Amino acid sequence: MVIEIVKGFLQSTGFAAITGGQIIMLLISFGLLYLAIKKGFEPLLLVPIAFGMLLANLPLAGLTAEPVVEIVKDPITGKLVSKTKEFGGLLYYLYQGVELGIYPPLIFLGIGAMTDFGPLIANPSSILLGAAAQLGIFITFIGAIALDFTGPESASIGIIGGANGPAALYLCSKLAPHLLGPIAIAAYSYMALVPIIQPPIMKALTTKEERKVVMKQLRPVSKKEKIIFPIMVTVISTLLIPSAGPLVGVLMFGNLIRECGVVERLSQTIQNELMNIVTIFLGTTIGATAKAETFISGSTLKIIGLGLIAFALGTVGGVLFGKIMCKLTKGKVNPLIGAAGVSAVPMSARVVQKMGQEEDPGNFLLMHAMGPNVAGAIGSAVAAGLLLTFFGG
Repeated sequence: MVIEIVKGFLQSTGFAAITGGQIIMLLISFGLLYLAIKKGFEPLLLVPIAFGMLLANLPLAGLTAEPVVEIVKDPITGKLVSKTKEFGGLLYYLYQGVELGIYPPLIFLGIGAMTDFGPLIANPSSILLGAAAQLGIFITFIGAIALDFTGPESASIGIIGGANGPAALYLCSKLAPHLLGPIAIAAYSYMALVPIIQPPIMKALTTKEERKVVMKQLRPVSKKEKIIFPIMVTVISTLLIPSAGPLVGVLMFGNLIRECGVVERLSQTIQNELMNIVTIFLGTTIGATAKAETFISGSTLKIIGLGLIAFALGTVGGVLFGKIMCKLTKGKVNPLIGAAGVSAVPMSARVVQKMGQEEDPGNFLLMHAMGPNVAGAIGSAVAAGLLLTFFGG
């Protein structure tokens, strides 16, 4: 009797139900947690993603379970109605914010409220570097088509190259929701791994002399310019590409709240409480999409590989255009700042700052890199809107 009870208990545990695929995914989540906690690689992103991945791959926990719905006859009206027989798991409901396209614009709102667009306004040529860094999006789109992905799927994969996680999620939720899991993991993992991925590419494409270039201080930007800028960008970009409105418009709204100076309480709430809450929900639910039964497949490996290529090509495009600008300005532009055009705000700008100071401790490139960084954020949102226009049907 005791043996049967013990045996029954053991069979009811997750240890008896765990699969090899789930073990692999748990090991991957442990690796990501190590990189976030021990190595400090963007812990705000990686800790929620890795722990969400861990939760989703613990068998029998039911955190990602879908609700069970049955069709019954209403005793009063006699009509057939749906009735929830069993509620879904916590992460299933939190994931609706991703699936319905709610979290990405809220993240854009926070980015806008936390970002100073002054460097871009002071140096409008930064827009060109931000545009050049979108190279990876469109080349990878072509590569995905060649690997037999559909047009909407290829567009969703290519947007990873913009290193703009919210834009990738938003576009994918509209065009290829069945690929949200691998695309979300790839987009946010590569954003978090910017300090590993970008430096080798930047060093390979620039000379020591180019990396030592000291740029002159940016001009002061007036408050009036900072207020007018988000309004005009919203109007022009949305009139030009209406599909970009939900992303660019909300990004600029957040920035206007930051710069107008009359709603400081709203600005602080967006930058802190709202941004933190949405980051927790978004990161955890993104990680939870990486379930072994759907994640470990040839298609997922292709997406992750294409995502890395897209991200690398975005960095290449930005740096190469930076080299062109360096030549045209006779050495006044440090090509490294082009790498910040991939939109991972402000991570890639910090990488540029670090690399510049490795060559010359007195060289401060952060503010110069923030121009292309902000331009990249706008550019990738516009690119997402453009692809949505073409393939949104």
